[in-house]
Amino acid sequence: MFMGIVLGAGIATAGGAIGGYQLLKDPDHADVISSTPIIKQTKIPHQECHDETVVKQKPVKDQNRIAGKVIGAVVGGALGNQVGGGSGKKVATVAGAVAGGYAGDKVQANMQQNDTYTTVEQRCKTTYETREDITGYDVVYRLDGKESSIKMDYDPGTKIPLENGKLVTAQPQH
Repeated sequence: MFMGIVLGAGIATAGGAIGGYQLLKDPDHADVISSTPIIKQTKIPHQECHDETVVKQKPVKDQNRIAGKVIGAVVGGALGNQVGGGSGKKVATVAGAVAGGYAGDKVQANMQQNDTYTTVEQRCKTTYETREDITGYDVVYRLDGKESSIKMDYDPGTKIPLENGKLVTAQPQH
C-alpha cells in the first residue's frame, strides 16, 4: 500500500510538472477568431449581337426633283392652255405650268421617299458579367490573451503557426 501511495504521489507530481511546463513554454500557434474573405469584383465585357432587318432609302439621283417639276409644268401648262381664250388662255397656261411644276415636285419627292430597300444588319452591344475573386483574408487572432488582426493570402483555418514567437504567414506547402 505504501508503494501505491508513493507511486501515486510520483505520478501526480510528474503530471503537475508536465502541466506546469506546458504553461511556461512559448506557444506554438495563435488561435484564429475569425477569417473573412477579401473579395474583388471584376467586370468582364463581352459582345451580344443579333441580326436586325433595316429599311433604307435608296440614293436619290435627282436631288432637286427637276424632272418632276419639268414634267409637271409641261402637263400643267398643256391643261391650262385648254382653258379660256385670248389673253385668259395665256394666264391659264402660265398658272397651269406653275401649279403643274409644284405638283410634279411633290409627286417626285413622295416617290423618292418611298423608294426603299430592305437589308439585314448585325447590331452588337457590350454587356458585362461580374466575377468575384477572393484576393486574401482579413484574419483576427488571439496570442497571449491579446487580439490582433492581419491580412493573409490564404484562409489559415483555426490556428496560425508560430516560429520563434512570430506568426508564420506563408501558406504551408503540402
